[in-house]
This record gives sequence, structure tokens and C-alpha cells, in this order.
Amino acid sequence: MKSLKFYASILMLLVTVTVFSQNEKDQKIISDAEKAKNKLINTDEGLKDFFSNSSGYVIFPNVGEGALIIGGASGNGAVYENGTLVGMASLKKVDVGLQAGGQEITEVIFFETEDALNEFKQGEYKFTAEASAIAVEKGAAKNANYSDGVIVFTKPKKGLMADLSIGGQKFNYKPIHK
Repeated sequence: MKSLKFYASILMLLVTVTVFSQNEKDQKIISDAEKAKNKLINTDEGLKDFFSNSSGYVIFPNVGEGALIIGGASGNGAVYENGTLVGMASLKKVDVGLQAGGQEITEVIFFETEDALNEFKQGEYKFTAEASAIAVEKGAAKNANYSDGVIVFTKPKKGLMADLSIGGQKFNYKPIHK
């Protein structure tokens, strides 16, 4: 009986540590997303309007990308609705083509309407090869427009990548329960 209690205690400890570390991981992503938001706005003040006027957005502060013919990328982000944190998201990307290198980027996706945001929040959201991102630089947001209720901006952080490929991005959403 003592050994059963011992193993039950160990199991509870492991569950507690796992939940706590997951929250720590999410907190780091949220903190990095807020820092990334400030850096994006400092680079292009026009992004303030997107952050203020969109129904929602997701910031992936640290997306790692690498390729040699076949490429991939992944990252985790924070999802905001009307400026309020509502969930966490993950990004996975696979592509093929003329590409080589590796880089780390920040990616932010803005949703023009509540319907577009809700489609993302339903989970299993995908961008096809036709979707394109706008590089964040001074003045880039000024003439940028939504396409089907969505617009994507990216900002390279470090590394170098040559890329002429096709593929797609897949996203998953997990709401935050308060």
C-alpha cells in the first residue's frame, strides 16, 4: 500500500512539473511575442494600424527555417483577439524547390474579420503555396492589403536563406483557459 501511495505521489509530481513547465514555455512565447510586436512596430509604424484595427492576430516570435532542396519550418506563437491574449498556436511548414540555408524569422498573421480569426481558431488552418508574406521594412505596411481576410508579415532575425520553392504552412490553435 505504501508503494502505491509513493507511485501516486511521483505521478502527481510529474503531472505538476509538466503542467508548470508548459505554462513556463507559454509564458516565454507570450513574452517573446510582445517583444516582437514592439520590434515590428519600431521597424514599420504602419503596423500599428494592423495591430489596432484587426479582429485578431497571431505572433510567432521565433520561427526556425532550414532547407536544402526540401525545407521545413516550425514555431510557436501567441493568439490575440481584439488585443487580448486568447490562445497559443503552432506553425509547421514543408516545402520543396530551389532553396538552401537556414534562418530565424518573426511572423505575424493579421485577421481582418472575426470570421477569418474564427476559421484560424477552429484549428488545422492552412496556407497554400499561393499565400505570400510581406517583408517588414519601413513603409511596407502602408500599401499592404488583406487577401481573403488575412495578411502576413515576416521579419528576418538571423541567418540567410535562398528560397524559390512551393509548399504550405499548417497551424494549430489551443485556447487559453482562464
